[in-house]
Amino acid sequence: MTKFVNGLYKNQALFYKVFLFALTAILIVYLLPKGGKFKYEIPKGKPWQYENLYAPFDFAILKTEEEIQAERQEITRNHTPYFQLDESKLPEIKAQAQSEIELIFTDSILNIYQNQIEDFVDSSLDDLYENGILQESNRLDPDQLVYLRRGNEAFEIPYKRILKLNQVRDALAIKIENSNLNSLKDGLLEVFFNSVEPNVEFDNELTQRELESKLNNISYTRGNVEQGSRVIAKGEVVEGNKYHILRSLKTEYESQVWSGSNYVWIIVGYSTLVALALLMLLLFIRKYRYDIFENNVKVTFIFFNILFMVMLTTLVVRFNIDYVYVVPLAVLPLTLKAFFDSRLGLFTHVVTVLLLGFIVPNSYEYMFLQIIAGIVTILTVSELYKRANLFISVGEITLVYIISYFAFTIIQEGSIAEIEAEVFLTFLLGGLATLFVQPLIYIYEKIFGLVSDMSLLELSDTNSKLLKEMAEKAPGTFHHSLNVANLAEAAANEINANAMLVRVGALYHDIGKMHNPTYFSENQTSNVNTHDDLDPQESAQIIIEHVIKGIEIGKKNNLPDRVIDFIRTHHGTSTVYFFYKKAKEKDENVPADAFRYPGPIPFSKETAILMMCDGVEAASKSLREPTAGLIDNFVEKIVNKQMEEGQFLNANITFKEIQLIKKILKRKLKNIYHLRVEYPE
Repeated sequence: MTKFVNGLYKNQALFYKVFLFALTAILIVYLLPKGGKFKYEIPKGKPWQYENLYAPFDFAILKTEEEIQAERQEITRNHTPYFQLDESKLPEIKAQAQSEIELIFTDSILNIYQNQIEDFVDSSLDDLYENGILQESNRLDPDQLVYLRRGNEAFEIPYKRILKLNQVRDALAIKIENSNLNSLKDGLLEVFFNSVEPNVEFDNELTQRELESKLNNISYTRGNVEQGSRVIAKGEVVEGNKYHILRSLKTEYESQVWSGSNYVWIIVGYSTLVALALLMLLLFIRKYRYDIFENNVKVTFIFFNILFMVMLTTLVVRFNIDYVYVVPLAVLPLTLKAFFDSRLGLFTHVVTVLLLGFIVPNSYEYMFLQIIAGIVTILTVSELYKRANLFISVGEITLVYIISYFAFTIIQEGSIAEIEAEVFLTFLLGGLATLFVQPLIYIYEKIFGLVSDMSLLELSDTNSKLLKEMAEKAPGTFHHSLNVANLAEAAANEINANAMLVRVGALYHDIGKMHNPTYFSENQTSNVNTHDDLDPQESAQIIIEHVIKGIEIGKKNNLPDRVIDFIRTHHGTSTVYFFYKKAKEKDENVPADAFRYPGPIPFSKETAILMMCDGVEAASKSLREPTAGLIDNFVEKIVNKQMEEGQFLNANITFKEIQLIKKILKRKLKNIYHLRVEYPE
């Protein structure tokens, strides 16, 4: 049992990776569409390259979006509007008119014409309100048919038969002129004007409800294809009606409700392909980026980014497929490049795009555009912390999207007439969304404890709190660190290592000397050496202690682990040779381990570069009258001694790269010591 528990403990990192792998695969499969996948690509405008295709089942031919839109417009244009007539108003209007007659006409006139006036007004109102009076015209065609509702019944009549309020005066004038009351025209008109009011209004609610009902009843299909009938023959050009039939078959195939057995097989297929893609990524990391593979936090970060992009794309596709290119997929390689390297960023990007091919329509076109955009991203963004570089790269990515889409449209349509300007806008929005990478990187740094070039740029500022403190407490060490930083940066650039990282590591590698600055020769301002009164072994322990103190100070000031690694490894397992030699003068058998740094030895190109530059720069202070030959021999001696001690065995650095670093150190030291002819006094 104990053996089993020990085995679990030793392999817990591996078990975690298996769990992470399985969880990511399950979540991605859950997000993928669960319908069947149509196994044929539909090459519009090109010959059908497969065998004759026969309908596997009955299916309807779908109308195009243009056809449906035209039909909707036709229904809207020809829709009959509804008007509501209020019949209860007429009795009230007649009563009002009778009151107006008594107020407007004198008693003498009423004594003669009262009955005639009342009969005329009553019959005229009946005529006027036969189909009601409308307040104002809706600018409809006079001959257009409309529905006029009287209570619960609706009658279809021409729009012109509904009297408009501005037509009442002319209608009354004609009636009065044709009667024997023309002499009372002004009074009669006043009676009508004081009484008449509209009793018909447009019924917008019912009109819209009926219109929506008609629009909802639009058929989205036109005709059917029976099972077994030939859809398209081999070599036949995919265009026109054939293209629409194939698209209809694909849509029907992928939207079918599958049986339980089929559904399980689809899940098995998706799971296999997703697991295979993620496994390839994991194997790539294990083979070419083993340091990342060993770090579970970094592996989690990579898988999280893949899952995040799949989830974001799925949400956008479900919301509106037209916005699929708004998803800033170029953020993925940018982020991974910022924290790791270009090769891993591009490989992860390609794997993610392959997974997204299951989600988006026109998967080949989508994958082509996104892979090209990812390559452009990796090639163009060299220094992410420089804002100008990021803006230029975003412009180039957007341009690549536009050019690729333009080319695909020409291939598919055979002309530029079908190019949609809206798609260019989605590319632009996607490019602008890529600018979010900088705040996203900052968030990732806080969540996952990683460090990017932008953080390194901030740490390289010599006005930072920690470096200013070192400049005050240990000015000689600060000056030494600056010189080492310059040497290390030049060496890193020569062998294509991370120059920004090694510069920051060099600036902070000796911060532990702030604890006892006067015990280090570069900070001693007088001829008095504090080590003269100490035992060599005690002096050596004080010197060695600056590594431990440096790690403590770094952690206290929240320096990233990648920077603390430089503090931890810059002396490796070398000995404090000066005091070791001094101790051997007293006791030939003194153990070397008592004068040895605890290590570990450098485990990357960058930490190896720092060890070489630190050793060379510190020892160069002992040169009294340096010459070109002396400097060459001096650099060779220091670096070769480190190699003989096996300090670079764990660093991924080649002999050729070490030779290039030596060359740079020799040239830089010659520049520092100004080796030139002596001017006469």
